[in-house]
Order: sequence, then structure tokens, then C-alpha cells
Amino acid sequence: MGILEKFKFGFKKSALTFATGLRDIIVKEEIDDETLNKIEEFLIQSDVGIQASEEIKNIIAQEKIDPKKNIMDEVNIILKNYIINLMKPLENENFFINKQKLNVVLISGVNGVGKTTTIGKIGKILKSNSSKVLFSACDTFRAAAIEQLENWAKNINVEIVKSSQGSDPASVAYKTMQLAMINKYNHVLIDTAGRLQNKKNLMEEYKKIANVTKKIDPNAPHEVLLILDATSGQNVINQVEEFNKIIPITGLVMTKLDGTAKGGILIALAKKYKLPIIALGLGEKEDDLQIFSAEKFAEAFIQSN
Repeated sequence: MGILEKFKFGFKKSALTFATGLRDIIVKEEIDDETLNKIEEFLIQSDVGIQASEEIKNIIAQEKIDPKKNIMDEVNIILKNYIINLMKPLENENFFINKQKLNVVLISGVNGVGKTTTIGKIGKILKSNSSKVLFSACDTFRAAAIEQLENWAKNINVEIVKSSQGSDPASVAYKTMQLAMINKYNHVLIDTAGRLQNKKNLMEEYKKIANVTKKIDPNAPHEVLLILDATSGQNVINQVEEFNKIIPITGLVMTKLDGTAKGGILIALAKKYKLPIIALGLGEKEDDLQIFSAEKFAEAFIQSN
């Protein structure tokens, strides 16, 4: 299966729901004010966001689509162009390029979004690009997380620094940084415990992990990725807001897009925060984490319209 096909397969639910909804609205031979308002309302209901929905509605109105043309096709073209123009600047393929200097990546997110699995999949992509990768098991709260990351390390043949359940995660991060500097690793991926953004003590611990990396490298962490679960809908907006207050986020990874019919939330995030989108989780297999592409996302999102 090619990359575009993987995108289309992963967005199948979202694309089908989106297409059906639009078809139910665009029934007239021309787009009048009533249809425009219904399109805007539908986009908002699809988690595209108020601002983006209003902009898309205004663009459709300004285009003055010729009634002789296929209205649905013309709206699709407008949607696709809007998505590409909005999200193309947020691509960051350089994240996966082999770095000459140490690149420390702090992975964050709430419980159950798939942080540990995402680290494994990112590690596999980096390894395939000839990077020397080191995992840091700083989720010492959950014993299964250490074991899970260890299994990933074995499967893709990378080193891991770990400790026992309940140990100080900042200590694990410090040991990881020491090893990384001595052995000249290209990438360090730090797993952290799932934490709710409103739990102050857990967020302070998260900040401590980031601060301890600076004792070895003042510029660390070089990347702070927030992992988001697409099935959480509008909740991801609050998560970005709160995590960004603790340590500025440098990139987003959205998982479980194959399990939701509202992939439009990615558009809302792009419009509101303009944060780089590193990769998308389009399935459970090892190679189902795909490097983000605005064109492929746009093509997949409106594939069935």
C-alpha cells in the first residue's frame, strides 16, 4: 500500500461522514445564503473549528461558483486548496532527518493517547534513516509502560535507559542524557507518564524531567511533542492550551485517526495554534505512523466527497 493509500485508508471514516454531510446540504443548483450557512454549520459540527469554517464559507461565497459546473466538485476544490494553504507551512519532515548533534525529544500527553507506541514508531522511522536512537523510559508510574517501551527497543534494535516502577523519572532522564552524550546518539526519545493537564503535581514532575536534561545540554529538550488522540474531539484543544503553558510545544502527533469520523479537528488545531504537525497515526501497525503531508491529508480528508 502506497503512502497516499495509507492516508486514504486511515481517513476513511472521516471522509465518508464528511462527504455524506456535504451531499445532504448541497442539493440546489446554486449556492445561496441558506446553503452557505448550512455548510458553515456542518463544518463546525465536523470539528473544523469556528474560525476555519467561517473562512471556508467566505471563500465559497467569493468564488461565485458557476451553476453550470458540478457544485460538489467545485466546493471540494476550494476545501482542498484551503487545507493545503493552511497546513503546508506546518509540515516538518526535517524532524526525521539524521541530526549531527544530539536531538532530545520530550514526549507528552494525557493518559491513553498512545505515547509509548508512538515513540516506538518514531524510533523505527529514525532508525530507518540511519539515526542512532536512544529511548528513555521516564514513565515510571506504570510498570507496563516500561515493559512496552523495552519491547519496542528490542523489536527495532535500539538502546533503552530504564529503572524500576516508582523510581524518580527525572533521574532516568539524567542518566539517559549522560549516556547519550558519551556515546554520541543522534536522537533521544523520552517517554513520560500520562498526565491530566489539570493535575498540578504531575505537571510539575513533567517540568522537572525537562529541566534535568538541561543540566547536560542547556538547549535540551530540543523538541517537545504533544501526542493527541483524535477520538477525543474538542478536548484536544484544551490539552494543547494547558501543556503549552508548562513547556512550549514544538510539534504535534495525532493518533487514532482511523478510529474517528471527525478528523476535521486537525484543521481546527492548525488554524488556532499553527504548530508543526510531525506525524499522524493511521492504524495500529508498526508502519501506520505517517509523516505529515498537507497534500495527502487534504486528498484523504475529502476523498469520498
